[in-house]
Amino acid sequence: MVWLTLLNHVPGGAKLPNLIRFETNKAIGDNAPYYRTADLWFDDMASMQACLGSPIGQGAVADLDNFAKGRHKVLITEVHNVKLPTTARA
Repeated sequence: MVWLTLLNHVPGGAKLPNLIRFETNKAIGDNAPYYRTADLWFDDMASMQACLGSPIGQGAVADLDNFAKGRHKVLITEVHNVKLPTTARA
């Protein structure tokens, strides 16, 4: 649902400040704990914090309860890439 918030608060398709990648995912299966997720990627924590502190970021966060009151969770993670051996790419 975050992409709906982005569409409401980022007119003209402009990006959130410092956003470098944006993915949405729809759960499959009948008993998935969540219907959709959204992954917003930033270069580092400072970039994410600057985004969330911006007027557009603040508007997006404030709008979460307008369409997902009590049903949204925010999880902040750090990516650790794992290099797979060549044989694992079959």
